[in-house]
Amino acid sequence: MSADQLKLGIYMKNMYSDLIYINSIIATELMKITENLVALRHGEEFLKKSSCLREHDALNREILGILDKYNKAPNEIIRKERLEKHILNHLEDSK
Repeated sequence: MSADQLKLGIYMKNMYSDLIYINSIIATELMKITENLVALRHGEEFLKKSSCLREHDALNREILGILDKYNKAPNEIIRKERLEKHILNHLEDSK
């Protein structure tokens, strides 16, 4: 493998890592936006009685698992933990 191929491989790995991270943020925030819209339209009690919060919790944990699976470098672990803390704050706010 040439030095150029190695550089390209590292570049692509970093790019995919960034895309996974960005998409994880987008996905988790879209779920929270959906919850907020449902609460505004139908009320907090409606949202709490629905299965959405439990389902979103499971989806958020799955998203964190995907981040954990593909992001192993120290800086990637730090940002995964930052997103995890943010998601857990959302989950606490929903209760």
